[in-house]
Amino acid sequence: MEEGLNRFIREKFGIPQRDIRTYSPLTLAYIGDGIFDLIIRSVVVDRGNTSANQLHYHTSHVVKAATQARMILCLKDLLTEEEVDIYRRGRNAKSHTMAKNATVSDYRNATGFEALMGYLYLTDQMERMVELIQEGLKSCDIQL
Repeated sequence: MEEGLNRFIREKFGIPQRDIRTYSPLTLAYIGDGIFDLIIRSVVVDRGNTSANQLHYHTSHVVKAATQARMILCLKDLLTEEEVDIYRRGRNAKSHTMAKNATVSDYRNATGFEALMGYLYLTDQMERMVELIQEGLKSCDIQL
């Protein structure tokens, strides 16, 4: 996909391109959480029609902080220098909230993972994002 979803949305709503370096890590994590959730939901739905309860069950165990933290740790050696920097900024950002049922370490690592997903989405790098998600699921042996 050459033209990313974000670029498509910006064009349809007439929103100008912004300098991604001006976005806070928590803003990147906010959009990254949403796009990661959408990708996982899309995969789960495309695997077969089932009850909403089953769809939620299969999705929720992947999009929770502990799983995202595991994924980023499995992916760290595959990240570019720029991606590591984005992850680190997200991980170190001071958030005023905490995820339910997550350790502080998992929550911070998950926030870094989400910031990276948000960065890749906002810079129209959908192919790279999906590549990392696929590799993270595979190398961490996470079943959908």
